[in-house]
Amino acid sequence: MNDGFDFDFGIDELAPADAASEEAAEMFWAGELTALSQLHTTPNGSHSFVVAHDRSVTWGIPGSPQVVAIAVARDFSQLTFTLETSYHATVPFAQNWLVERGCPPERIALVGDDYVKPADDLTLQVEQQIRASGTRYEVLDTHTSDSDPCETWTLARDSLADQAPVRVFHEEGNHDAGTYTLREGAFADVGAARSWLDDRSDPLPEPPEYSDHNGAVVRARIARIALARSAGAPATPKAGFDAPRTPPAEPAQRPAQGRLL
Repeated sequence: MNDGFDFDFGIDELAPADAASEEAAEMFWAGELTALSQLHTTPNGSHSFVVAHDRSVTWGIPGSPQVVAIAVARDFSQLTFTLETSYHATVPFAQNWLVERGCPPERIALVGDDYVKPADDLTLQVEQQIRASGTRYEVLDTHTSDSDPCETWTLARDSLADQAPVRVFHEEGNHDAGTYTLREGAFADVGAARSWLDDRSDPLPEPPEYSDHNGAVVRARIARIALARSAGAPATPKAGFDAPRTPPAEPAQRPAQGRLL
């Protein structure tokens, strides 16, 4: 856990509201977590939303997702709390899970210079797309690699896609450059997607909407991101949190997907 960051969610004086929250609290090991982004509501502190890297996963089953989303809700009138956690291969899917539980999307975006940077504007576009996708994507499988190439992928079904509805979101880190890329690939079925993941001899096929009339929308969004970056404005919303921001992480605690420097 980052020095100075407190994972005490203020539930010591509260009782779990249900069996699931009780079990989640019993299994919650804060000492293994490094916060990536966080939001604690004010003034009454009724909710907390956190995206963190769970270092303990690296000692478990190879390929398991290492990014955990944590949502805490406190009912001070009843002196109870609910605690939910969900594991994901990449940060945008964790953020999406929190947004679906009431977290403002612009408030849970990564902040600070201690994080590696997106390599290009398309990466930012894909991240924003996932974060704001609601229940659009049904996650079918994920994989996280701790060794070179440092990468993660999420296999999902896109409920809005008329063509090639099976999507692969592939993230790869470049530690030397201090950047990462995130790309979306489209496939006709799960078998074709898994064949690409096993082989990698061909480029990741772009979604059909990148080249049809919707592609103009994609390009326009990327252009707006590029303009914001060139003007000095944050490409990903970085509104201040109600709680202190996470201090820089130590290099030895870098998540497998290369999120921390």
